[in-house]
Amino acid sequence: MVKFIDEFRSKDLVKQLLKQINEISKKEVAFMEVCGGHTMSIHKFGIPSLLPSNIKLLSGPGCPVCVSDKKFIDQSIAYARLDDVIITTFGDLIRVPGSTSSLEKEKAAGKNVKIVYSILDAIKIAKENPSKKIIFLGIGFETTAPTTAAGIQKAASEKLHNFFVFSSHKIMPPAMAALIDEGVKLSGYIAPGHVSTITGSKIYTDVAEKYKLACVIAGFEPVDILKSIYMLVKQVETNSPKVEIEYSRAVLPEGNIKAQEIMADVFEFRDDWWRGLGILANSGLKISKKYKAFDAEENFVVEVEKTIEEKGCICGEILKGLKSPKDCKLFAKACSPLNPVGACMVSSEGSCHAHYKYSR
Repeated sequence: MVKFIDEFRSKDLVKQLLKQINEISKKEVAFMEVCGGHTMSIHKFGIPSLLPSNIKLLSGPGCPVCVSDKKFIDQSIAYARLDDVIITTFGDLIRVPGSTSSLEKEKAAGKNVKIVYSILDAIKIAKENPSKKIIFLGIGFETTAPTTAAGIQKAASEKLHNFFVFSSHKIMPPAMAALIDEGVKLSGYIAPGHVSTITGSKIYTDVAEKYKLACVIAGFEPVDILKSIYMLVKQVETNSPKVEIEYSRAVLPEGNIKAQEIMADVFEFRDDWWRGLGILANSGLKISKKYKAFDAEENFVVEVEKTIEEKGCICGEILKGLKSPKDCKLFAKACSPLNPVGACMVSSEGSCHAHYKYSR
């Protein structure tokens, strides 16, 4: 039994798993990860170069910053331009290009934009600045949504009247289904690890059953990823698609019940836009009417500029696994982590960023 981090990076275990994969893998297969952490791990550890040529790994819409609507950035910028507002945000969002600006540029121009490490930091800023209105930019999948929800509950219990959340939270299953509906050819999913600690494994059951797709919830170390690929290959070769958990040291079938209850109390589903996939029904999380006093969209009216997409950027096709970052004419030329054109290069979990850092 593997217990320690160095064991999950054991060369002997890696060689053993590769031997097992090569022994059973006969079919041409394509497996997609839909988690930014997996994107980085796969390229950091050079996993694609270790696999037989009949196994192809694709990166999907697993980076929340990458899939978010540019209008979300433009609207956040519009909020930042209000005189009495302080924008609080995670660091990877600040450099994402909007249509004509970014939060980083607005901050440089004197607008009050602060980087925080959690929603509790934003609440603290709200308490320290009672004459200001603090807007926290809530972004991420089921992993981060519970913390945003818990923050809203805390603000409500403390009767904090100058704290608001602008939600761009999304859930993963609708995107996983939409990819198949659009004709993306996949044999299975390397299912998200962190998301699944919250949701459990049941959220992937419909995808596995409806589309006859293999699904394995994976951890983030080389042994995790290769074992997950072995499990996926075995499902494909035996024609027995189902949902399995490789990342059992962190993921329970039922997930985190308390976190699910907090999300259900604070959020309700809504249709939402995904880069590359368009509007997906019931794929976004809107703050419920019960907590509308903390919903930035309900409490601020701003004029948002018309969305302008980047010319030449193929982030949408990359997020669907149809193209690789190296297929983009801008990659490592006009577009780099220091001068990002598209969202997939900005975020440290973006496919373009991962390829730039590890696979150029």
